[in-house]
Amino acid sequence: MKQQEHASDSPRVIAPPPLIYLGGLILGLLLHYEKPLEFIPDSLSLLLSVILIAVSVVLVTTSIKFFAKAHTNVDVRKPTTSIVASGPYSFSRNPIYLALTFLYLGVTIWINDLWLLGMLIPVMLTIRYGVIKREEAYLEKKFGETYTQYKKSVRRWL
Repeated sequence: MKQQEHASDSPRVIAPPPLIYLGGLILGLLLHYEKPLEFIPDSLSLLLSVILIAVSVVLVTTSIKFFAKAHTNVDVRKPTTSIVASGPYSFSRNPIYLALTFLYLGVTIWINDLWLLGMLIPVMLTIRYGVIKREEAYLEKKFGETYTQYKKSVRRWL
């Protein structure tokens, strides 16, 4: 019964976001191994990738801590119990997706392949329309004016 309750009180996203990003990386890696296409000088690759991955780790860790502090679920397949508007959520409505994007970019730059970078486009479109759009509709329906005001005051990404 609990599984059914969760399904009815969730945004019903098309897939867990980390799997969407992972899918893009896997497809990009398959193309990379078929025909590598470097796009950045090796001298910049390591530094930029380390910075992006470090920012990603800090951002996702902090974001999850704020979810825990608010006693709400990080898993998009489970019910949201409150709107988190502090910490990283005060400057981005989607800091975990932002962190996943930074991680994806960090890995892409580290591997240094244009295919991986190009796969970010369908990943971001899937996140935007298959995840975020559904989450926003769910949160508006569940929290009404509270979420509407939050949306007006905090940008979707940055």
